[in-house]
This record gives sequence, C-alpha cells and structure tokens, in this order.
Amino acid sequence: MKNNNTTIKLWAEDDRPREKLLLKGKNALSDAELIAILIRSGSKEETAVDLAKRILKHSNNSIAELSRSTVNDLVKFKGIGKAKAIGIVAALELGRRRRGEKAVNKKQITGSRDIFNIFHPVLSDLAYEEFWILLLNKANKIIGKFCISEGGLAGTVADPLKIFKIAIEHNAVGLILCHNHPSGNIKPSEADMNLTKKMNEGGKFLDINVLDHIIIGEEKYLSFADEGLL
Repeated sequence: MKNNNTTIKLWAEDDRPREKLLLKGKNALSDAELIAILIRSGSKEETAVDLAKRILKHSNNSIAELSRSTVNDLVKFKGIGKAKAIGIVAALELGRRRRGEKAVNKKQITGSRDIFNIFHPVLSDLAYEEFWILLLNKANKIIGKFCISEGGLAGTVADPLKIFKIAIEHNAVGLILCHNHPSGNIKPSEADMNLTKKMNEGGKFLDINVLDHIIIGEEKYLSFADEGLL
C-alpha cells in the first residue's frame, strides 16, 4: 500500500502514471491515473494520484460528471491551481468534442473496402488477434465500433452473447464482424466459419442483419460477404 506521504517518484516505475502509460499503454491506466498525468504533481500531503482520486470521488467517480466542472469548481480543491484546472477542463473538452465529431461525421458503409479502411489502421500492425464489431443503423451509417476481445498469436475468443448485447443496447440493425490474423494469412479458420454461422443465425432471430465478417492480414483482407460465405 502506498501512503499519502510517499511521492510518486519513489514508486516502482511501472506504477507511476506517465511511465505506466509508456510501458503498458493508455488503456492500462485508471481514470485517476490519467487525471494525475494532467495534474502533474501533488503536494507533501498527497500524491497527484491521491488528489485525482479525491476530485473523482467528489464527482461520484464519474468522468461525465467531472466534465461539467468549471475552472472555478476545480480550483476549490487544495492542490489545484488555475493552470492545473485549465488543463483538466481542456482535456475533458477535447474528449467531448471527439464524441461530437464522431456523431456528426457518421460514415455510410457501401462495401467491404469501407470496412477494411476503418479497421486496417487499428488491426494491421498488431502482433496478436483482436475481435471488433461495427454497428450500423437502417441507412448503413456507423453507430460505433467496439473491441470485443483480445487474444494471442493463434486466436481470440468472441462471445456472441456479448456481441448481440452491445448491438441491442445501441439499437443496431446491421452488424459487421472484424478481426485480424497477425500471420498475414487471411484464410478463415474453422472457428471463424463456425462463429460467423452462429452469428448469422442469431442475427436472423434478433432482426439484426450480420452483413459481413472481415479478416485483415497486413495489407490485405478477406470478406465473407464478397466470398459468398455468409
């Protein structure tokens, strides 16, 4: 356990927020650790992480609620000056604008190449498999894309129940499956075929149309729909 009198500099390297981000990636950090990076430094009484936890607790541990805070709200916390408050507000505003931009610029899917262009930057350079889904509305416009699972070199497990749960929660009528083959071989495995069949059958029952399953391997891809495998 780390006490409030222990500075972050004395923590193990992979426990410090900035070093942890570099070593393990941004997804490994908690909300408090990400905010601590914005705060940069704490005080003799508490670390930046502890201060971030205190701020989050005041907002019911909700980033959405914290994003409604003003600079004047944040400077009321001991250890938060105007510069730190401005940094937090600016970062949260960027997140809000990103979400808004995504909603405004919905892209319509017209074929497998569109799907490849969306997922290629995400999946092409990975050394392990990831499974994603793309949700569409009635006009084949994107509602959102979601990572379902991460695996190893040999494969990853995608849970149909989890996939359909997300699709239903977002009122999707169209569903596209996508994963990568780090080997570069885009030939579907027996597991890929079985999952696609199971998803297709489940989609018909739920009135969610499984439009395609894309396998990405480096600079090329295979479309189940294009190959008549759906």
